[in-house]
Amino acid sequence: MAVTSLFDPSGIAVVGASETPGKIGYEAMRNAVEFDGPVYPVNPSASGTVFDREFVSSVTDIDDAVDLALLCVPAPVVPDVVEECGAAGIGGAVIFAGGFAEAGKEGKRLQRRLIEAATEGGVHLLGPNTSGFLLPSEKLYATFATDVEAIPAGNLVVVAQSGGLAYSLAFRAENEGVGVSAMVGLGNRANVGFQEAIEHFDADDRTDAILLHIEGTDHARGLLETCHATETPVVAYNVGEQDVGDFAESHTGALTGRYELYEAGFAQYGVPTVRSVQELLDAGKSLSSCPRPDGPNVGVVTAQAGPGIAITDRLKAAGAELPMLTDETRETVEEILPGMTYSANPVDTGRPMPEFGDVVAAVARDENVDIVMVYELYERALGYPTGTLEGLVDEVDKPIVFASGGPDAALQNELADLEALRIPVYRTPERGADAVAALVRYALRNAEPDVVAEKVSR
Repeated sequence: MAVTSLFDPSGIAVVGASETPGKIGYEAMRNAVEFDGPVYPVNPSASGTVFDREFVSSVTDIDDAVDLALLCVPAPVVPDVVEECGAAGIGGAVIFAGGFAEAGKEGKRLQRRLIEAATEGGVHLLGPNTSGFLLPSEKLYATFATDVEAIPAGNLVVVAQSGGLAYSLAFRAENEGVGVSAMVGLGNRANVGFQEAIEHFDADDRTDAILLHIEGTDHARGLLETCHATETPVVAYNVGEQDVGDFAESHTGALTGRYELYEAGFAQYGVPTVRSVQELLDAGKSLSSCPRPDGPNVGVVTAQAGPGIAITDRLKAAGAELPMLTDETRETVEEILPGMTYSANPVDTGRPMPEFGDVVAAVARDENVDIVMVYELYERALGYPTGTLEGLVDEVDKPIVFASGGPDAALQNELADLEALRIPVYRTPERGADAVAALVRYALRNAEPDVVAEKVSR
């Protein structure tokens, strides 16, 4: 199902637009007018203008091309409005109202009627029971949520069953200086769901990783096959390890499946999974900013043994291999720093020092290493080896991931300099290790089937 009318409209109609601040129709209109295209407020009970746009009585009264309708009307009238959208040639509609499949027998009946109207009119539905979507680079804010203009454009797509969790993730990304190419709350998934959204954004040149939040789906195999077929890396946050089925069904009409089966399915299809919003963002950041790894072999370099041990433990639990470095690399490392604490893999220098960047570069150039994980506690006198690492990622064409700690004021600028070199940085050893684990699992996706089977069985 092509969903271009939803995510690439030429014009927008806000049905139920209002002049009253705080109402959904007002907030949706306030966001919509940021779009660089025609925006029409639709309300048969209103007259005059809102945000300098003149009200029209119905979508069928709009003469210009409009592809997208934002429906800010109560649930009982939504099917009738969707029928009008079909008659007006509007191919996409975002339905904010709840009271459909998540609301019991009558709600399910109303949602069936809605789907029938959409099918007859050829309308793609986002929702119902959604807070909408946004594409920051296009200033397309198809939502009633406030302050969304603060979310910067970037290369991560968030596709979440819950609009609330989608915004939690998007604003968390903004807090960390990470941008999104799109954020989509699917809601009840009347006729646009995970598969349609994933396929659309997989073809989007602005997108380098897709982050999923899943409460449940009736089409698990289709979701898994879609994720596996993408060129763009996909990471999933699958909830439901405990019994939350009734709550989930009352939220988005989702029927949660057995958590273990979902997790096994994602592993079988090579989709990394995480257990929190923070892990989802961290994994997306590494997958979207690093070169694609050729394999699961990680070279660990640390300036402090304790964090290095924690990182190593976490990586091995995730299925990473820590191969022996080549004789040439070990000789190079020992020439740089004779008598260092540990020079196999992990390589432990004992503390930060001027030659630390040279050690990282030597491990990155090792033919046995596919991914490099670095931990270095910040020391003011030395800073970070940014100059030594400049151009290294492009030279070796491998992911290099950095974790560090120190005073926030001291870290802000220097960590930004590292990230400008395509080296993502995380503030704890565990977050860095988990981000590398996502890279490892992505590499295993492209490995031989027997290798994948061995890793996912651990």
